[in-house]
Amino acid sequence: MKKWPFLLISFLLIMTEGFSQEKTWNVGLFSFFDNIEFGGSGVKVPQTMAGVMVSPEAGLRWDTVHRISIGMNLMHEFGSRTAIENFYPLAYYEFSGESLNFIMGAFPRDRIAARYTRLFFQDSLYYYRPNVEGVCAEFTREWGQVDLWLDWTGRQSAEVNEAFFAGISAKYKENVFYLSHSGYMFHFASKKDPVIEEALHDNMLFRTSMGMDLSGRTFLDRLDISAGWVAALERARADNTGWIKLHGMLLEARAEFRGIGLFNTYYHGDRLMHFYGDHGNDLYWGDPAYRSGNYNRTDIYLKFFRSRMLDMELTWSLHFLESTVYHEQMLKVKVDINNL
Repeated sequence: MKKWPFLLISFLLIMTEGFSQEKTWNVGLFSFFDNIEFGGSGVKVPQTMAGVMVSPEAGLRWDTVHRISIGMNLMHEFGSRTAIENFYPLAYYEFSGESLNFIMGAFPRDRIAARYTRLFFQDSLYYYRPNVEGVCAEFTREWGQVDLWLDWTGRQSAEVNEAFFAGISAKYKENVFYLSHSGYMFHFASKKDPVIEEALHDNMLFRTSMGMDLSGRTFLDRLDISAGWVAALERARADNTGWIKLHGMLLEARAEFRGIGLFNTYYHGDRLMHFYGDHGNDLYWGDPAYRSGNYNRTDIYLKFFRSRMLDMELTWSLHFLESTVYHEQMLKVKVDINNL
């Protein structure tokens, strides 16, 4: 079964020989080392994650706006004796218009997740769930953008819970000021014919913020400051919990100069992820550190290379929570070579 992407790519390349449409191709490599030092923490597990992913794609574009692409994402974890731990198929259609971009199929997650903070999606999601399997529509104007998306994350079976995300993100810009909103609803149902009955969960998480983007207006290459309100609504239907309402404040500030940057996030409010003890990361895809009601994270990073094809970044993170300072070190290398 794992040979079918190779066969499909070969078939596509052969078939396009007889057409005048443009062939497209992309070869991506992503390698990561993420050392999380959270020993003794009550909200997050200490661990080291490291590996490499290779994602070749081949496709066909016609009429300048339509494109289909197929490929795969192969992941190997460092130190494992297994050559390929995870295999993720890539296959999608994309329409790229003047103000509308539409994509459907199995496509890279960074097409939507880049607009969301770690409150919604933690770093490890990009390591182990690199694809969206669903649909995304992006509307772009001079004043900003609006994204709508659906990601089906679990097809119900005896081992897998039925689950999907439906999300929206939007941004309105006026000079240096902007308003932004991002949120999702996560539907998490039971397995097929479960041995033990499980409550159906509905989780909604939203963030609405105001900010200033002063990039290019000071001696800094990038300067962005925002303040926002976080709201979470959660329920377990069969347990008759009703809607559990959680609120908080999230502040973010980023400054960067010649590849050296600082990114600080501060959250204060209710402890999020109410049912984390029941389902853990299956139910919540955001950073578990937000289970603390008072959390500050400071990222100090260095970008070694800044080019269209290569992105290399070293980050030292300081996590302030539970009256303790935890440390994290990350090195990420991303290579993207294509003819798009």
